[in-house]
Amino acid sequence: MPIRTNRGRAAIYRRLWSWPMRSPSHLAGTLILFVALIVATGIVVPRLVSDGQASGAELPTSESGSAQGDQGASEGSGGSDLPPVTRLTEPRETPSQAPADPKALRVAEQWAAAWVDHDGDTTVDAWIDGMRPYTTAEFLPVMRSVDPANIPATKVEGKAEAGDSHSRSVEALVSTDGPDLSVTVIKTDQGWRVSDYSRVG
Repeated sequence: MPIRTNRGRAAIYRRLWSWPMRSPSHLAGTLILFVALIVATGIVVPRLVSDGQASGAELPTSESGSAQGDQGASEGSGGSDLPPVTRLTEPRETPSQAPADPKALRVAEQWAAAWVDHDGDTTVDAWIDGMRPYTTAEFLPVMRSVDPANIPATKVEGKAEAGDSHSRSVEALVSTDGPDLSVTVIKTDQGWRVSDYSRVG
């Protein structure tokens, strides 16, 4: 028979609340059930929240992607008369060949003449000063590491010959009574200057 009076319901509630207090085993079981309920709630609720956020974040992306796809399809089907854009990759510019400037060849000869101009008493500073008017400021410190006493040449033989030549750089070959020289001459604000050299042979 169903409980129809408030007094009957109160009695049922008192039994439920007093049940854990009847024995230590009832109290322990109640505590275990309560802790398990809290742990389960802490695990399940965050998952439900994160799943809801993820599904909500993916929805606009898919809708926008489908909208963009539909728009692209409609445009590709004749919505625009403009031709498709073609991107062209420009090749890196390379210096074009040009006849050697006689001034560059003349500087190479003058530099080589200063390079072979030394004797047993020539100091590095004096030797560098002879090449200074024909040498870039960046290359002078490199030349300072060379000992003039180790240069097996004393004079230039013949004129400078042009090798690889461009509008702003010339490779000149200069013959000496020792090794031949490959001299790189570049065009600067101060005119043609030697920026590098190497011995040939």
